[in-house]
Amino acid sequence: MKPTLFLSDMHLDPSRPQITQLFIRYLLEQGRLAREVYLLGDIFEAWIGDDAVPADHPVLAAIRQLSDSGVPVFVMRGNRDFLLGADFAEATGTTLLDDPTVIELDGEKVLLMHGDLLCTDDVEYQQFRAMVNDPQWQAGFLAKSIDERLAMAKQARDQSASRNSQLAAGREQIMDVNPQAVVETMRKHGVHRLIHGHTHRPDIHHFRIDGKPAIRIVLGDWFDQGSVLEVMDGRYDLQTLPG
Repeated sequence: MKPTLFLSDMHLDPSRPQITQLFIRYLLEQGRLAREVYLLGDIFEAWIGDDAVPADHPVLAAIRQLSDSGVPVFVMRGNRDFLLGADFAEATGTTLLDDPTVIELDGEKVLLMHGDLLCTDDVEYQQFRAMVNDPQWQAGFLAKSIDERLAMAKQARDQSASRNSQLAAGREQIMDVNPQAVVETMRKHGVHRLIHGHTHRPDIHHFRIDGKPAIRIVLGDWFDQGSVLEVMDGRYDLQTLPG
């Protein structure tokens, strides 16, 4: 039996080459031993369009090697790489997933999300998310030059970092998922298992929905180390990889 692997929030960026190498090495070594691999968003710190990155980029090439080896790779867009598109999927041999998506895993229905949709207490962020996921806004952004897009992305990251620092110093819970939103979303999709990232708070949460046991697995980020969920034979093993 081969494991199914789930990763998210790598935030790959030239400023942290050691994490990029850790990710590539993990894909090409452990990934090839998997049944399937799911990348649940924020693979990159910023993705300003498929046309801005060459198809032979080392990360794209590594994902392509994995998919060419016969391991299906599925990608869900995150809040940092929501512009991943058809050219990326073709270059990497991956399948893009909607957020949310329900899969069957070891005979159980499992809901996959990036996770930001569950942070409903952060009203300002949800408004921003709705804007940048609007097809008309995306078309306008992609029509700009690469230099213009880079400048806009940097400004957005700077504003996000400043705002997150302010929130963390005050009401940190606003940046986490809303428990009621979790239950309502799982109930809507008829599942008792949820896997997501985004919050950078790796853990396995046990609770109940309508009297039945449920679990929510939160994937960790890759800022100083790696994080992966390995699922096999109904067992959920949340692992930390040394950076």
